[in-house]
Amino acid sequence: MIKVDKKIVGYAVNQPEAEEKDVKRDFPREGGGDRAEVIRMHEKLERPEMLIGSTYKVKTPVSDHAMYVTINDIILNEGTEHEKRRPFEIFINSKNLDHYQWIVALTRIISAVFRKGGDISFLVEELKAVFDPRGGYWQAGGKFMPSIIAELGHIVEKHLVMIGLMVSPELDQGQKDLIAQKRAEYEESQKQTDAFSKSDYPDGAQLCAKCSTTAVIMMDGCMTCLSCGDSKCG
Repeated sequence: MIKVDKKIVGYAVNQPEAEEKDVKRDFPREGGGDRAEVIRMHEKLERPEMLIGSTYKVKTPVSDHAMYVTINDIILNEGTEHEKRRPFEIFINSKNLDHYQWIVALTRIISAVFRKGGDISFLVEELKAVFDPRGGYWQAGGKFMPSIIAELGHIVEKHLVMIGLMVSPELDQGQKDLIAQKRAEYEESQKQTDAFSKSDYPDGAQLCAKCSTTAVIMMDGCMTCLSCGDSKCG
């Protein structure tokens, strides 16, 4: 408590120091200490004038028109040892306007997740887990797709693997051994039918007991082997 024993003849109000108007934006950095110059992906990172992109064509049997998926990447810390390529935005273009609304919504959400930074690999599993209630379809080559959204998930996965953000999924040793076993069983079963399926003799020929060739046919009223000449008539 301060006692004032003199007449007040004037006063002044203390003002806070003027803040700098142009404050440099504090970008999140990777690491710390000596690595303060390394910039990582974050949602406030401004879009450059030019981005590097990759376009993927998606042709499904459930639509007459193909979709073209473009994923643009930003280069972080370009020209340094910490240079990284990260996805920045995604666009989907198609002549089929039936899917226009969900395509616009999906691309905006995925692009926002891309710009958020961090681990974005969860997007792949979330998209691949979407199933169409009307049923999926088979790709060329025999791969089943449960929905168009799931195929977009496979495209995002392919792109993330290409830029090094994800590791290509591989089978474990148990799965590889199982596939090798099933392949060997199939090849063995095919060997048993090769003698009957690949023959230079007429269709319907039977196996000869003498030369073990599928060449026995009915000729002149007698079963005769066209390979060794053995005949039931002597």
